[in-house]
Amino acid sequence: MRKFEAKIRDFIERHRLLDRDGRYLVALSGGADSVCLLLVLQRLGFSIEAAHCNFHLRGDESDRDERFCETLCAEQNVRFHRVDFDTFSYARQHKISIEMAARELRYNYFSQLLEKSGFHGVCVAHHADDNAETLLLHLLRGSGLHGLTGMSPRRGFVLRPMLEVRRDEIEDFLASQGQNFVTDSTNRCTDHVRNKIRLEILPKLKEINPSAVDELCLTARHLTDAEIVLNAALEQGKNAVSSVISDREPLLFRIDIPQLLAQPSPRYLLYHLLAPQGFNRQQIEQISDALAHRSGCENRVATGRQWHSPDHTLTLDRDCLVLSRRQGEIPEAVEIGGAGSFSLGNAVLQVEIFPKTADFIVSKEPKTATLDADKVAFPLTWRRVGQGDRFVPFGMSGSKLVSDFLTDRKRSLAEKQQQTLVADATGRIVWLVAERPDNRFAVTPETKNILRLTLQKNQ
Repeated sequence: MRKFEAKIRDFIERHRLLDRDGRYLVALSGGADSVCLLLVLQRLGFSIEAAHCNFHLRGDESDRDERFCETLCAEQNVRFHRVDFDTFSYARQHKISIEMAARELRYNYFSQLLEKSGFHGVCVAHHADDNAETLLLHLLRGSGLHGLTGMSPRRGFVLRPMLEVRRDEIEDFLASQGQNFVTDSTNRCTDHVRNKIRLEILPKLKEINPSAVDELCLTARHLTDAEIVLNAALEQGKNAVSSVISDREPLLFRIDIPQLLAQPSPRYLLYHLLAPQGFNRQQIEQISDALAHRSGCENRVATGRQWHSPDHTLTLDRDCLVLSRRQGEIPEAVEIGGAGSFSLGNAVLQVEIFPKTADFIVSKEPKTATLDADKVAFPLTWRRVGQGDRFVPFGMSGSKLVSDFLTDRKRSLAEKQQQTLVADATGRIVWLVAERPDNRFAVTPETKNILRLTLQKNQ
């Protein structure tokens, strides 16, 4: 076995990428890299088939590539799959770039082939030079640590068996086999950033250090190891500074500001807490700066300030940040004329009316209110808490402002903003939802009919 083939075989075994009993699809473009991948995997004895995507982006050249791939597979006795795409129309329809459209079309097609034909993965021909280019590209874009780890050997169903071999090694192998390939003319154009790196930057780096590609890939592997250690530390940090407020939608969790600022890198930890919730880097920088000002001598950031991502709202509330799911456009109030199910945002209120039986027991569940139905005047109204709302908390004889009651319960500003209540036709609050029923509607030995209100999550 040639040294080049052994290098790829050892990489596959080290990362457990392919099984001898598996069936794999090779993404075949007709270029040097994918042709090399096809030949090597076949010589190593793996069960492979090839798939070619014709994106019709380069006129006759696209059709030339397809014919070449079909002929190559016939010569190598490899089953050939092909598909044609109207990439320009797809890009216009989805309002995305041509590059993104081609990527989506390609991987959607591969996914369908895997599901239909039972392949165990798709082998793509990314190599060490591609990995070095990716690292440099991310470096120029101000990437975080993860972006500098480069390409991984496996990502979902995508497998990269040639990630440790260089482009010059690939070309030498093909030359030794007398194997030709096709060349994509757009790869010689420096209009794209990646092509500039490939055609101009990497050659300059190789002049400085002939082993530049290998060294960049080695750096990516070191950073991959560092990321594993860092991720473990980040999980500990997340557990130390964040906690679930309640299991009631739409509230998610609270971030303790003093605990956050005590961490080795509050800004970095904040990014990993908020980026998955849709907050962008600029917003997280603003939030981090706001917390830094707040912790200093001059408190210029007031309680109540909010930041919004597409799906979430982050609210500054005293010594914590509260993350809640955005409700979008929801009705101000819902009228309840009788028994049934009623929706408000992400919640459902189940309303039941039934005679009281001798063995009836009042529910103590916070999400259920058990009331005397004959004391309640229909229709009911389910709405958000408003300024000046008062009620008589169960167990008390005097009325209390809802806002004061919630403050006594140590509810955050975000929780107060999301709090709802149910009022009857006279305007009296019968239930501060999931908090406390009103004492005036309590079930007594004289109660004949029961009104039961149950809060549920909207499925």
